[in-house]
Amino acid sequence: MLQLLEASGAATTVRRADYSAPAFWIDTVALTFDLDPAKTRVLNKMTLRRNPEVPAQALRLDGDELNLARVLINGAGCSFKMDGNQLVLENLPQEGAFELEIFTTCAPIKNTKLMGLYVSNDSFFTQCEAEGFRRITYFMDRPDVMASYSVTLRADKAKYPVLLSNGNLVEQGDLEDGRHFARWVDPHKKPCYLFALVAGKLVAREQRIVARNGKEHLLQVYVRPGDMDKTEHAMQSLINSVIWDEARFGLPLDLERFMIVATSDFNMGAMENKGLNIFNTKYVLANQATATDVDFANIESVVGHEYFHNWTGNRITCRDWFQLSLKEGLTVFRDQEFSMDLCAEPSARAVKRIEDVRVLRTAQFPEDAGPMAHPVRPDSYIEINNFYTVTIYEKGAEVVRMMQTLVGRSGFAKGMALYFERFDGQAVTCDDFAQAVADANPDSALAKLLPQFKRWYSQAGTPRLQARGDYNAAERTYTLSFSQSCPATPGQDNKEPFVIPVQLGLVGASGAALPLHIQSDLASVGDSHLLVLTQASESITFENVNEEPVPSILRGFSAPVILDFDYTDAQLLTLLAHDHDPFNRWEAGQRLALRSAIQSIVDSPDGIRAKGLNHAYVEAMRAVLRHPTLDAAFKELVLTLPSETYIAEQLDVVDPQRVHAVREAMREQLARELLADWEWAFETHKANGSYRPDTLSSGRRALAGLALNYLCLAARSSEDTVWPGKAYQRFKDADNMTDRLNALSALVHSGHELAKPALARFHSLFKGEELVLDKWFALQAGCCDRGGQVLPAVRALMKHADFNLKNPNRARSVIFSYCSANPGAFHRGDAAGYVFWSEQVLELDTINPQVAARLARALDRWKKLAEPFKTAAHEALKRVAAKADLSNDVREVISRALAD
Repeated sequence: MLQLLEASGAATTVRRADYSAPAFWIDTVALTFDLDPAKTRVLNKMTLRRNPEVPAQALRLDGDELNLARVLINGAGCSFKMDGNQLVLENLPQEGAFELEIFTTCAPIKNTKLMGLYVSNDSFFTQCEAEGFRRITYFMDRPDVMASYSVTLRADKAKYPVLLSNGNLVEQGDLEDGRHFARWVDPHKKPCYLFALVAGKLVAREQRIVARNGKEHLLQVYVRPGDMDKTEHAMQSLINSVIWDEARFGLPLDLERFMIVATSDFNMGAMENKGLNIFNTKYVLANQATATDVDFANIESVVGHEYFHNWTGNRITCRDWFQLSLKEGLTVFRDQEFSMDLCAEPSARAVKRIEDVRVLRTAQFPEDAGPMAHPVRPDSYIEINNFYTVTIYEKGAEVVRMMQTLVGRSGFAKGMALYFERFDGQAVTCDDFAQAVADANPDSALAKLLPQFKRWYSQAGTPRLQARGDYNAAERTYTLSFSQSCPATPGQDNKEPFVIPVQLGLVGASGAALPLHIQSDLASVGDSHLLVLTQASESITFENVNEEPVPSILRGFSAPVILDFDYTDAQLLTLLAHDHDPFNRWEAGQRLALRSAIQSIVDSPDGIRAKGLNHAYVEAMRAVLRHPTLDAAFKELVLTLPSETYIAEQLDVVDPQRVHAVREAMREQLARELLADWEWAFETHKANGSYRPDTLSSGRRALAGLALNYLCLAARSSEDTVWPGKAYQRFKDADNMTDRLNALSALVHSGHELAKPALARFHSLFKGEELVLDKWFALQAGCCDRGGQVLPAVRALMKHADFNLKNPNRARSVIFSYCSANPGAFHRGDAAGYVFWSEQVLELDTINPQVAARLARALDRWKKLAEPFKTAAHEALKRVAAKADLSNDVREVISRALAD
């Protein structure tokens, strides 16, 4: 394992194999806060006892940037020492419980890391996951130490009228000198990473609900004054989450009240602190004037995600941080299921699944193939914040989804019930969860294959599934042969076969679904079959097949693998037109476009004189666009070309400029050749009546937006002014943010001169709306680069009066939109993009290492780059690595990227 060095000495590698139970248990924690931005006083009174199963040793408490004033044992002074950032106490009572009192101070106003206790917009907030509680008080900052908390908050009443913490409010009142207090008691034991407090000038939307068991609960969404009109959707999403979890899994709300609080300064999307969820405003605030359909959908998903953590993460938590996917992968799966179950139409469920897979394949698959590759359950880390990754979350969710596939929907519900029966109130492991699901379904494939299935937790990398089809016309049989492999990843050279559930079917040349008769199986299995692969190579044979079929493999993306099958264009066109599995229908279109892109990249030296899309593909896209019954949202997905990032991942050596040029040429070809069809699509879908963010009208707006984008692109090449003018008028007249932003995006990405006044008008309309301004910044930083203009624009945006590097949302809207989401502009031949990246990583590291480390990952895949990009990226990485006082967060990422 690579060792990293800090200025203070050798960094510590934490290994899963070294886990040992805590030497002490903490039973109760009574915290008293005297809140002051410059000097907050924290009194921590704990009741502890030795863990009899661990040999006697000193008590070691974690701390970070704290001023220690007093330590008492059972009310008396005691000796202690400091070992780095740890407070070490020896000669503690050997028997029974004892009380430990620690008094510290901290300076929340100076906390730019946004971990621990900090100030944002004159209010106090906390973020304790993963290791932020040690920045509040000395503590055993690990998830397997669960205690009962009571919290007293004291503050100036005029400045901080709202005082919140976990659990139930049991007492509040006024104090002398204009101060007041509130006392909160959490009825459930929890690890310290779930602690939270909030204090400030906030207003709340409230809703009382009655659960199925007859208990009444108070739901509250707290925001800054002036944002109340943007909270209705978040509240409804919370209500829907409560109803769904009780109906689907029998898991009720277990608190008298449940609170959500929004803040604009937040490193993450949201945090599931018990009963007091703290959210990035991005995932709370929405109305039709300021939020897009995507924003509304994301709010529903994230509110659901954090609420579902109340059981999968809070009631049962992680034994250690290596088990992070125990709560995150499971809860991502649950929020995906929640969003799909809320869809009224089957097509909308399919769209949600495709969207989730698209994230997995454009973000997680590259991670699996890069220097930060790690198993769903990692074996070691230096900075745990670096392992809040798409592998832990999205791939972890796919592992849980495969469990459900192997035991069935009702069987999975039984597994969840057994999991809570066994482990409620405990800190456990991924193995415990998998065992519970298997034990609840003893006759299932999961139970029979559990040891092998758990390789999904221990082996990194994306498996490749090679498939070959052989049709025997004389015997009327069709055989599918499969072989699986997984490439080497850092620290893992040899991989054992995975358990891979493959949902498949056969489609006839006419498009009909063929009945499946498996050789040696007397019963027909309908037109879809689940094949569970366990060997390096195996096959399945179908009988009574009267024509050579087109195999539809990996339906619904039944496993997170890369499928290699040598489809002909004709076969893919058949699937695109007829497969009744929506995922594989979409996938067929993606494969056709990807094939054209790669061929053009390989054949054209500069990417400009590309071969282009063939006539059959263009006509197939026309057929999809004009299809009378296909859902508009599904059409928009099919007609969206694979991203530059996804195309690049299919290449051994990547010239980002060539990839960009080829994809743009493909877009321009679709714009020209489907011009009349785009006009029809826009006119047909542009009007949707009163705004509603439901899946049907959202899909119509998405398709209208895509059509307008293509129409403005076509106008650019023909110097037509009609459609840019219509786009500008739609931008001005729109009654919702989705239509307004789609029109603005069409102008900006086509490079039309009307983009400039439109951007100015947009800023003038929304200059007081932080989240809307994030969109304004991101659109400019992420626009198509036609001559190198984007980087100078980005540097100018960073000097804008509304830009603030210390705000993570604003930093992401500009710097990340350019470095991580705009490869055609970022990977410049003159290396200026890499120079900019290194400057920003280094500056952000002095402010907020967690944000800096995420930006550092923009060059994870530098070794795939063609020259001169590869050498220039390498120099940029070395430039960052040369800084002596890098945080562990950034140095771990950079060192792994540079490792051989």
